[in-house]
Amino acid sequence: MYQGTSLLVLDAKGRLSVPARHREALCAESGGGVVVTRHPDGCLVIYPTPVWEEKCEALRRLPYSARALVRFVLGSAVEVNWDAAGRLLIPAELRTLAGLSREAALVGVGTHFELWDRAALLEREAQDLAAGLDAADFVF
Repeated sequence: MYQGTSLLVLDAKGRLSVPARHREALCAESGGGVVVTRHPDGCLVIYPTPVWEEKCEALRRLPYSARALVRFVLGSAVEVNWDAAGRLLIPAELRTLAGLSREAALVGVGTHFELWDRAALLEREAQDLAAGLDAADFVF
Protein backbone atom coordinates (compact mmCIF):
# COMPACT_ATOMS: atom_id res chain seq x y z
CA MET A 1 0.00 0.00 0.00
CA TYR A 2 1.39 3.36 -1.03
CA GLN A 3 1.07 6.14 1.52
CA GLY A 4 2.69 9.39 2.55
CA THR A 5 3.62 12.55 0.70
CA SER A 6 7.06 13.28 -0.74
CA LEU A 7 7.99 16.79 -1.85
CA LEU A 8 10.00 16.46 -5.05
CA VAL A 9 11.58 18.57 -7.75
CA LEU A 10 11.06 18.01 -11.47
CA ASP A 11 14.25 18.70 -13.40
CA ALA A 12 14.35 20.84 -16.55
CA LYS A 13 13.58 17.78 -18.72
CA GLY A 14 10.57 16.79 -16.63
CA ARG A 15 12.25 13.89 -14.87
CA LEU A 16 11.07 12.92 -11.41
CA SER A 17 13.29 11.18 -8.87
CA VAL A 18 10.95 8.91 -6.94
CA PRO A 19 12.08 8.11 -3.37
CA ALA A 20 13.74 4.70 -3.16
CA ARG A 21 11.08 3.15 -0.92
CA HIS A 22 8.36 3.92 -3.47
CA ARG A 23 10.49 3.21 -6.53
CA GLU A 24 11.45 -0.24 -5.28
CA ALA A 25 7.84 -1.12 -4.46
CA LEU A 26 6.59 0.17 -7.83
CA CYS A 27 9.29 -1.72 -9.72
CA ALA A 28 8.52 -4.92 -7.84
CA GLU A 29 4.79 -4.60 -8.51
CA SER A 30 5.06 -3.40 -12.11
CA GLY A 31 8.06 -5.23 -13.40
CA GLY A 32 9.71 -2.04 -14.60
CA GLY A 33 7.24 0.48 -15.96
CA VAL A 34 4.24 2.46 -14.78
CA VAL A 35 1.31 4.20 -16.44
CA VAL A 36 0.79 7.94 -16.00
CA THR A 37 -2.50 9.63 -16.84
CA ARG A 38 -4.69 12.57 -15.88
CA HIS A 39 -7.08 12.68 -12.95
CA PRO A 40 -10.26 14.79 -12.94
CA ASP A 41 -9.02 16.55 -9.77
CA GLY A 42 -6.24 18.19 -11.80
CA CYS A 43 -3.29 16.02 -10.82
CA LEU A 44 -1.58 13.16 -12.61
CA VAL A 45 -1.94 9.57 -11.47
CA ILE A 46 0.88 7.02 -11.49
CA TYR A 47 -0.34 3.42 -11.62
CA PRO A 48 1.64 0.21 -11.28
CA THR A 49 0.89 -1.87 -14.38
CA PRO A 50 -1.32 -4.49 -12.64
CA VAL A 51 -3.47 -1.78 -11.03
CA TRP A 52 -3.71 0.06 -14.35
CA GLU A 53 -4.94 -3.11 -16.04
CA GLU A 54 -7.70 -3.39 -13.41
CA LYS A 55 -8.65 0.26 -14.03
CA CYS A 56 -8.80 -0.35 -17.78
CA GLU A 57 -11.13 -3.28 -17.24
CA ALA A 58 -13.36 -1.14 -15.01
CA LEU A 59 -13.39 1.60 -17.67
CA ARG A 60 -14.38 -0.93 -20.34
CA ARG A 61 -17.41 -1.91 -18.25
CA LEU A 62 -18.71 1.66 -17.96
CA PRO A 63 -21.81 2.57 -19.95
CA TYR A 64 -21.54 4.57 -23.15
CA SER A 65 -22.75 7.63 -21.26
CA ALA A 66 -19.37 7.67 -19.45
CA ARG A 67 -17.39 7.97 -22.69
CA ALA A 68 -16.08 11.44 -21.78
CA LEU A 69 -14.45 10.02 -18.65
CA VAL A 70 -13.06 7.05 -20.58
CA ARG A 71 -11.64 9.39 -23.23
CA PHE A 72 -10.18 11.68 -20.54
CA VAL A 73 -8.40 8.87 -18.71
CA LEU A 74 -7.39 6.50 -21.52
CA GLY A 75 -6.67 9.25 -24.03
CA SER A 76 -4.04 10.72 -21.72
CA ALA A 77 -2.44 7.48 -20.55
CA VAL A 78 1.26 6.98 -21.24
CA GLU A 79 3.51 4.07 -20.32
CA VAL A 80 6.66 5.35 -18.66
CA ASN A 81 9.81 3.39 -17.84
CA TRP A 82 12.48 4.12 -15.25
CA ASP A 83 15.76 5.52 -16.50
CA ALA A 84 19.14 4.24 -15.28
CA ALA A 85 19.11 6.79 -12.44
CA GLY A 86 15.70 5.66 -11.15
CA ARG A 87 13.74 8.60 -12.56
CA LEU A 88 10.48 8.81 -14.46
CA LEU A 89 10.23 11.17 -17.43
CA ILE A 90 6.80 12.79 -17.17
CA PRO A 91 5.71 13.72 -20.72
CA ALA A 92 5.59 17.47 -21.40
CA GLU A 93 1.94 17.39 -22.48
CA LEU A 94 0.88 15.75 -19.22
CA ARG A 95 2.98 18.18 -17.18
CA THR A 96 1.26 21.08 -18.92
CA LEU A 97 -2.24 19.63 -18.53
CA ALA A 98 -1.66 19.10 -14.80
CA GLY A 99 -0.03 22.50 -14.31
CA LEU A 100 3.11 20.88 -12.92
CA SER A 101 5.89 23.27 -12.11
CA ARG A 102 9.33 22.50 -10.74
CA GLU A 103 8.01 21.82 -7.23
CA ALA A 104 5.84 18.71 -7.06
CA ALA A 105 4.26 16.47 -4.45
CA LEU A 106 3.99 12.70 -4.81
CA VAL A 107 1.06 11.44 -2.72
CA GLY A 108 0.56 7.77 -1.96
CA VAL A 109 -3.16 6.96 -2.01
CA GLY A 110 -3.29 3.21 -1.49
CA THR A 111 -2.96 1.40 -4.80
CA HIS A 112 -1.29 4.23 -6.73
CA PHE A 113 0.20 7.72 -6.51
CA GLU A 114 -1.08 11.17 -7.32
CA LEU A 115 1.44 13.67 -8.68
CA TRP A 116 0.52 17.27 -7.91
CA ASP A 117 2.00 20.66 -8.45
CA ARG A 118 2.90 21.51 -4.85
CA ALA A 119 0.96 24.80 -4.77
CA ALA A 120 -2.09 23.20 -6.43
CA LEU A 121 -2.13 20.42 -3.81
CA LEU A 122 -2.07 22.93 -0.95
CA GLU A 123 -4.90 24.85 -2.58
CA ARG A 124 -6.94 21.68 -3.17
CA GLU A 125 -6.44 20.51 0.42
CA ALA A 126 -7.57 23.90 1.74
CA GLN A 127 -10.71 23.72 -0.44
CA ASP A 128 -11.43 20.16 0.69
CA LEU A 129 -11.04 21.09 4.37
CA ALA A 130 -13.23 24.17 3.96
CA ALA A 131 -15.93 22.07 2.29
CA GLY A 132 -15.69 19.43 5.00
CA LEU A 133 -14.13 16.04 4.49
CA ASP A 134 -16.58 13.19 4.05
CA ALA A 135 -15.30 10.93 6.81
CA ALA A 136 -18.66 9.50 7.85
CA ASP A 137 -17.64 5.96 6.87
CA PHE A 138 -14.17 6.09 8.39
CA VAL A 139 -13.36 5.44 12.04
CA PHE A 140 -10.20 7.17 13.28
